[in-house]
Amino acid sequence: MASPRRFPFDDDDRPSGSVQPLSQADLQAILAHLGDDPDELLAGTRVDQPVVAVRVRASVGGPGGSAQARWRRLRADEWAAWTRTLPWRVAAALGIGAGAGLLGSLIAPRLVLVLGGLAAVAAGWGLRFRPSPEAIAWRRGAAGERRTARLLGPLERQGWVVLHDLAVPGSRANIDHLAVGPGGIFVVDSKQYRGRLQLDRSGRLWHGRYPLAPTLRVVSFEADQAAQVLPDPGVAVVPIVAVHGSQVPWGKVVTDGVPVVAARHLPSLLRALPPMLGPERVADLADQARVRFHAAA
Repeated sequence: MASPRRFPFDDDDRPSGSVQPLSQADLQAILAHLGDDPDELLAGTRVDQPVVAVRVRASVGGPGGSAQARWRRLRADEWAAWTRTLPWRVAAALGIGAGAGLLGSLIAPRLVLVLGGLAAVAAGWGLRFRPSPEAIAWRRGAAGERRTARLLGPLERQGWVVLHDLAVPGSRANIDHLAVGPGGIFVVDSKQYRGRLQLDRSGRLWHGRYPLAPTLRVVSFEADQAAQVLPDPGVAVVPIVAVHGSQVPWGKVVTDGVPVVAARHLPSLLRALPPMLGPERVADLADQARVRFHAAA
């Protein structure tokens, strides 16, 4: 089991509770406190020497692959169910059109066909096939994962390796993105939201009427599982939630022990971290991740 996470923050000007603004120093503190042995975290890299970027291309799964597959399965099932109801939908549209035409004959006899046709078209439009909100949410989630992948891609030039859509062994969960680089190891969960994330008085983060606590628990679980799967117990695995389409308070916060950041800030956040892993160690951890994980889709 991973050791408990501690996050030492001193800013008294922010709301009380478990949420604090996330600065670069805070993220460095998270990395320092996650590992049981700071010397082990720094093994293989001398801080007073520059890190040589080794570009390692790796992709166990495609970004958003499992979410896209889930969207397609749901849409196919819903389409099949919709087609089974097509006869009564056509009958209903024609019946509404006939009724409108009959009513129109009493009001404007010359417009019987026009009114009937318009009513039938309007009824057909209302009865058309539309994917469910659940299916649409999976499609948007896949799009968010692809956006995050595009944001993380340029980090390869700084010696990072990013794997996508990894199945968690022994679980139905999947890791959206696993980033391994000079700054450490990060499990990144992409979220596509609308509107603004809000903090309540107790410091909990909400998206509309829905708390983010379940999402934060899931990504923490995924990070703990990744720490067990990877062979080096001295390397900390940090969970991060990257948010698209919604404003994050202060741009980045830590809530329930998990950094939540606007996705566009994530690359610069990782890029600015001090070196913890040397290029050989990054390559070795990435190779181990390829072997021990497999594509979720």
